[in-house]
Amino acid sequence: MSLILAHRGASGYAPENTLEAFRLAMDMGADGFELDVHLSLDGELVVIHDERVDRTTNGTGSVGSFTLQELKALNASNGMEGFSGARIPTLGEVYDLIQNTSHVINVEIKTDEALYPGIVEKLLKLEEQKHMTGRLIYSSFNHYTLMELKALSPKSPFGILYSDGLYEPWKYAASLGAKFIHPHYRTLLLPGLIEGSLQAGIGINPWTVNDEQTMALCAKYNIGIITNYPDKAVRIAKA
Repeated sequence: MSLILAHRGASGYAPENTLEAFRLAMDMGADGFELDVHLSLDGELVVIHDERVDRTTNGTGSVGSFTLQELKALNASNGMEGFSGARIPTLGEVYDLIQNTSHVINVEIKTDEALYPGIVEKLLKLEEQKHMTGRLIYSSFNHYTLMELKALSPKSPFGILYSDGLYEPWKYAASLGAKFIHPHYRTLLLPGLIEGSLQAGIGINPWTVNDEQTMALCAKYNIGIITNYPDKAVRIAKA
């Protein structure tokens, strides 16, 4: 059965990476969601995609230049009507939201631009504090960050994020000790990618699967679906 993860929550219908989007994803029957984590100026784990707040909030500047209190003052509605109360959540708030459920979370560590020294330690500490072990998959485009994670917590499952035509990615993933590859959905049709990965025991969680044809392909092979439209994925994959 495909693991359906709402991309930044049900971001096709609600402001991405907000509690509103995560709640909606749960209501739509998603197995969990994918989200993105940065560090605030005062070292708090905050959930937002971009390195800057400009696109999704009414603020301007890099996430790391704001304290948590300053980030919380921003409107995170991303211009979507009816969501003026949306705010940037902390990762702890998201964990609290699913505490009494079986939902899982793909935590993308956003060290692509800002390196955020200490972010991995903070993530692992929060995982322990919130009793989230076994319910998280970590991922990052910065594979050095994933190796830091592995060194600090060898049993933490992680997926390598990438967007282009990485050759035989299952071999690369296995060499790093990754349990998953998280490729851009367009690469799924590259020769042998699905079969090679599954035969090697490497799970596949492609992003961002928004068209129904690709959802059906994922469902056929029981691979993950990271999507902005979890309701569509549930209808197709759980049929």
